[in-house]
Amino acid sequence: MKGGKLIVFSAPSGSGKTTIVRHLLGQEDHNLEFSISATSRKPRGEEQDGVDYYFISTEEFKQHIKENDFLEWEEVYRDNFYGTLNAEVERIWAEGKNVIFDIDVVGGLRVKKKYPDRTLAVFVQPPSVDELKIRLKNRKTESEEKINMRIAKASIEMATAPQFDHIIVNDKLEDALKEADSLVSGFLKNNHQD
Repeated sequence: MKGGKLIVFSAPSGSGKTTIVRHLLGQEDHNLEFSISATSRKPRGEEQDGVDYYFISTEEFKQHIKENDFLEWEEVYRDNFYGTLNAEVERIWAEGKNVIFDIDVVGGLRVKKKYPDRTLAVFVQPPSVDELKIRLKNRKTESEEKINMRIAKASIEMATAPQFDHIIVNDKLEDALKEADSLVSGFLKNNHQD
């Protein structure tokens, strides 16, 4: 199969993976394009359909699951689905680009399992769970209850870190960005696909 590489960044919510992914997208030599995930949740704040996510109904999402349209998907919370449509990856590969993902750990590991030789899977870890809680509170986008759900989930997610190719501890953002840049550069240069 023709196509580029897959760069996966997974982490507990609030670890800084989105900031790292945005930085990498700005590095033209990586030839990356962001994989827009589909979700059944409603848009938050300024989020736009087709830019931040493909916002689809729970019913539509379940129909796509039945038709095997997803590279990976997960029911993150009850009736709250996230996933990557195969068509999204194919669209980016058709443009001659490499795909970069900002997805949860379950999805990240599924992508790696499906395309082991063309995927770089990176886990972004917060310096501590306490720091993670501070970051989530500072966002001011979610209730205390939702933050506590994310913290509980983060502990489980951090246990999966060793299954990834690399772990970046995001203590100082500048260092994390340099490390991510170096990992992606090395992976794209050393592992050419036919």
